[in-house]
Amino acid sequence: MESTNQTATIEFLLLGLSDDPELQPILFGLFLFMYLVTFLGNLLITLTISSDFHLHTPMYVLLAHLSLADICISSATVPKMLWNIQAQDQRISYTGCLTQACFVLIFAGLENCLLAAMAYDRYVAICHPLRYTVIMNPHFCTLLFLVSLITSVVNALLLSLMVLRLTFCTDLEIPHFFCELAQIIKLACSDTLINKILIYIAAVLFGGIPFLGIFLSYIEIVSSVFKIPSVQGRYKAFSTCGSHLSVVSLFYGSGLGVYISSAVTESPRKTAVASVMYSTVTQMLNPFIYSLRNRDIKEALRMLIFRMVHFM
Repeated sequence: MESTNQTATIEFLLLGLSDDPELQPILFGLFLFMYLVTFLGNLLITLTISSDFHLHTPMYVLLAHLSLADICISSATVPKMLWNIQAQDQRISYTGCLTQACFVLIFAGLENCLLAAMAYDRYVAICHPLRYTVIMNPHFCTLLFLVSLITSVVNALLLSLMVLRLTFCTDLEIPHFFCELAQIIKLACSDTLINKILIYIAAVLFGGIPFLGIFLSYIEIVSSVFKIPSVQGRYKAFSTCGSHLSVVSLFYGSGLGVYISSAVTESPRKTAVASVMYSTVTQMLNPFIYSLRNRDIKEALRMLIFRMVHFM
């Protein structure tokens, strides 16, 4: 198959979720609705936390950062898909594709790290309550976020820039609705061994290690909670973890579902449909999970809406 080094003129084709013309308006409306709900819901959570002094605690500050990451990862993928459907043009430039893949990697990695940081926050709060304010001080929380962001950016830049060494075949169709790095590498005609090794390493660092940290944190949390003598005390301790556990289950469960679907099916389109769960639906549901299950968020949200209505 013919290959080319003229990366400046390369254009990829994002095949999307379906090539049925009758489904395109439905997909456009569905993804537009999900994006608007994701953007507005997570923005509202962020504004609610920033406007209420009582929510300026490590748990809620990390939640605000998670909501911003959700907005960013959705904004990196869905608007381009909507544009392609509206314009009936599946093309995306080489630079645009790599840029999109880089931003997806940044915010997906950041989301993994933030979920692990939130699990650690709950571990300290429940297992070491007397030392909570000392351990989870503002400087440590800021450092935790900055380290997560910087490592995610470095990882994304490394993986994306390593694609520049590859040459590509003339068949540049990506069976997805956004530029996923693994799909880009599959289209290369040159040796991709180094790129694949780096992807596996990144998957362990930004997927396996955070998940292991979350798992170990909750083992300690469950062990400490069962030592609480009263049923009411155990329920109160568990209730502070409910929203986080729901988000973690949804995020990693959908990611595992995509992995399993890619292993058992040979259809890239079916894998792309499954990936909608972790790349779009999870980000849309997070605000609902936290606002419906958290009394403090609901009260602060009610006050924010009241002030906005009164101001108008």
